[in-house]
Amino acid sequence: MKTDIPYNQLVDVERRRQASNRKAVLYSRCVIALASVATVLLAAMALYNLLTPRVSSPHPAPSSSLHLSQRESCSDPCNIVLVESIPEGLEFNSSTTHPSIFQAWTNLMSEARSSLDIASFYWTLTNKDTGTQEPTAYQGETVLKKLSELSGKISVRIAVNTPQQSQPQDNLRLLNDSGANIRTVNMKKLTSGVLHTKFWVVDKKHIYIGSANMDWRSLTQVKELGVVVYNCSCLAADLGKIFEAYWFLGDSQSIPSPWPNSFSTLYNKDTPLQLPLNDTPSSVYLSSSPPSFCAAGRTQDLQSIVSVMEDAESFIYIAVMNYLPTMEFSHPKRYWADIDTQLRRAAYERRVKVRLLISCWASTQPVMFPFLKSLASVYDPKSKLDVQVRLFVVPASPEQKEIPFARVNHNKYMVTDKIAYIGTSNWSGDYFVSTAGSALVVNQTASESQEPTVQSQLKAVFERDWSSDYSTPLTQDANLRDLC
Repeated sequence: MKTDIPYNQLVDVERRRQASNRKAVLYSRCVIALASVATVLLAAMALYNLLTPRVSSPHPAPSSSLHLSQRESCSDPCNIVLVESIPEGLEFNSSTTHPSIFQAWTNLMSEARSSLDIASFYWTLTNKDTGTQEPTAYQGETVLKKLSELSGKISVRIAVNTPQQSQPQDNLRLLNDSGANIRTVNMKKLTSGVLHTKFWVVDKKHIYIGSANMDWRSLTQVKELGVVVYNCSCLAADLGKIFEAYWFLGDSQSIPSPWPNSFSTLYNKDTPLQLPLNDTPSSVYLSSSPPSFCAAGRTQDLQSIVSVMEDAESFIYIAVMNYLPTMEFSHPKRYWADIDTQLRRAAYERRVKVRLLISCWASTQPVMFPFLKSLASVYDPKSKLDVQVRLFVVPASPEQKEIPFARVNHNKYMVTDKIAYIGTSNWSGDYFVSTAGSALVVNQTASESQEPTVQSQLKAVFERDWSSDYSTPLTQDANLRDLC
């Protein structure tokens, strides 16, 4: 794996440094000369302003016009598709279905003509990595085979969290030997977190983002949700900037402050990208975490979550694997209630209906239960307080129980009466403070189209899962051992 900077790169770095020093000397001399000219010009401008009456202009300044035109310039025929992984043996009595993530990844690879960039947490796409003989690993193995074939034909770049010694690295070695360019991001050193992001950028015009890791279990043994956007170069370019930040960090191993302008974005919660999604007018932006990874203009992931909640008027539905109002991995322990407080505020101040669908499995932390019970206690129909929590359990056969870290609902999304939020992070403090994650936020409330919106489709997924046989209400006397 390409984890070190080659010697010739180090030589190039030194040469650039020396050239930079020479430029700096020339630059300082130019600054002194220009300063004298600037002084004369400022004096002339001041005199002109005194002698010229002020007239307000009905048109924005040129810089504002430029930004506005850039924000509204996306006319690509963007096509957005929700995709899911439904674990084998999990069956719903529902007509709500979506293409599989395996199909989505296969389609993206078949569409790739020039480049494929993947941001990832870890790689275990084969049976060999988990030490099982599970036949359902064939989908992951198929993906790995196709990726290795692509790596010899087009530019394939992979940004991955620096693996621990105990983690298998066979997949990455294979891809590296096949021609993929791999950079590991030492998040432990940079922020004390991990690179938890999961997204693809293909040919700078197609993207995938969602909960699925580069893991065969994410295709057949774990319940996942994501989204694919086809033929959308404007959105792909913006997600590409987040990838480029990881790529840069994999080389420099230090966080720039501030980030160079090339990483900045015009699109955020205040000025979202306006584009057609499935011929439907949409306001879209990408958020990112941790804050130190956000270049100018980028909405921090926590800010996007809070903003979506603040805009909700009727309901907030949340499906995540873990929900904790704490810094989950910090020592000493720290309480962190940013999201929890926002949910209680929405329920109390605006009487918004809140629903949380949280995963329950062998690795569920017992400390999650008292916090969830506390949130669920904010329920009183007489006072119009309506917060409810349910636990989702993926059933497992005796053989499936032998598969490590499988049979769980790994979703990470939120849907309100206005907005769909599809992310890559669990909901505890670490994921927004020190861990790298990302999310797609879509608002289609201006739609008059007969086509179903992303929001309505995501709402249907939540309601299917919420009312299914795999969902159990969390009561005050609920027991972790009995439920999970």
